[in-house]
Amino acid sequence: MFGKLLSTQNDFSLLILRVLFGAVMWPHGAQKLLKMFGGYGFDGTMGFLQGLGLPWVIAFLVILIEFFGSIALVLGFFTRLMALGFISVMVGGAYILHHSFFVGKYGYGYEYHIIAIAICLVLLIKGGGMASVDGMIAKKLRS
Repeated sequence: MFGKLLSTQNDFSLLILRVLFGAVMWPHGAQKLLKMFGGYGFDGTMGFLQGLGLPWVIAFLVILIEFFGSIALVLGFFTRLMALGFISVMVGGAYILHHSFFVGKYGYGYEYHIIAIAICLVLLIKGGGMASVDGMIAKKLRS
């Protein structure tokens, strides 16, 4: 079971996608969990997300995925699972918060979400690539 989940090719482009995406998403998670970068921290974010109508568990998962999921992606640890989590967060964020395609005078657009979903779909399909913990574990499982 874990063999399929963790299998990946030794592909440098997947390394680039997962590390850069994780590095871009980590500050968003740090805002939500740690009150860094002008964020509201755990309590403030939970209040905001629940105020939008999200159940407590979903709001909690959003914070965990953005913070710990981004670290896991950088490391290439459970890459497919983390990519699926980010796809869920991005679809939810685009649907609940953003009401136009472009970022601009009409508010926040969902163009960013579409790009993030595309990146995560590649990682979901292909895995973590070169220098991933997934690849190292899969190699051990094969031997």
